[in-house]
Amino acid sequence: MQDIAEHVGVSSITVSRALKTPEKVAVPVRDKILEACSQLGYVPNQAAMALASARSQNIVVLIPSLTNSVFVDILVGIKERLDRHGYNLLIGITGYSLEQEEHLLRTYLQHSPDGVILTGIDHTPGLWALLEQQQIPTVHTIETLTRDDCWSVGFSQFAAGYAAARHLIECGYRRIGIIGAQGDPRTLRRRDGCRQALEEAGLYDPQRELFVTSNSSLALGAELFERMHRAHSDCEALFFCNDDLAQGAVFKCGRLGIAVPDRMAIMGFHDLNGSAWTSPPLTTVATPRYRIGCEAAELLVAHLAGQDRPERHVDLGFEIVHRETTRLDPRA
Repeated sequence: MQDIAEHVGVSSITVSRALKTPEKVAVPVRDKILEACSQLGYVPNQAAMALASARSQNIVVLIPSLTNSVFVDILVGIKERLDRHGYNLLIGITGYSLEQEEHLLRTYLQHSPDGVILTGIDHTPGLWALLEQQQIPTVHTIETLTRDDCWSVGFSQFAAGYAAARHLIECGYRRIGIIGAQGDPRTLRRRDGCRQALEEAGLYDPQRELFVTSNSSLALGAELFERMHRAHSDCEALFFCNDDLAQGAVFKCGRLGIAVPDRMAIMGFHDLNGSAWTSPPLTTVATPRYRIGCEAAELLVAHLAGQDRPERHVDLGFEIVHRETTRLDPRA
């Protein structure tokens, strides 16, 4: 760094500032410093910088999957906001395994991250103990907590599932089924919310519930729809706990000649890309995934900067998007 300073004719402090907080250095000087770094082959030693400043500028983000667009949307929001504040991401893929999540966190803590962003509120006792022992700032996403010792940004999965069932009931459907996959805690809470709404209306039938542990997909949605239809051809409406399953069901109905929504109403969850373009367009529950990522990053950065924010748990809610796979009076 001293060589760079001498080459440009500035102090080493100015070089350090240009690399760590470039917005604080005049653009012409900053450009000269970056050009000198390129010419001399200088790459900042992040480990040394972390020791000197007690900050690594790294944030650990653990998500279940990179193939599920739900988590990719959250990750995009996180990255965009952390980029603005000069933080780097250490991304870990848990594969929906709580044990793998704990293992990854233990591994990444060796790199002294400044903070952690986790998916969901379900973790191993070991992970909770690790967070408490390390006292590392942590934000949980896609659901909200009630604990006073941590932060969360999301919405109530249970309430969203409940609202989905209420939509179908208010449309006039009575023989309603529930279909889901993956079996992660968030999906199960959606199912539980849907169950409760149906039970309250005297409409819940456990025989019209189909859940598998396979990864959610269009193909699986088509398969599960066909299985449900064969076993319970009297079903009037189906709530799918993920949009890709529901999309697959809509496509399968088209191939089988089953009119949607006249013969079968279909409702999904998350409002994924493509749901507005199925034929007919899919009724679903829209969730604010990108906003969750943005807000989680901002909440963590504010805490790291010592800025007290009154809210520890931010509920961004959800929205019922009524399109054409359900209709208000199915008996008309």
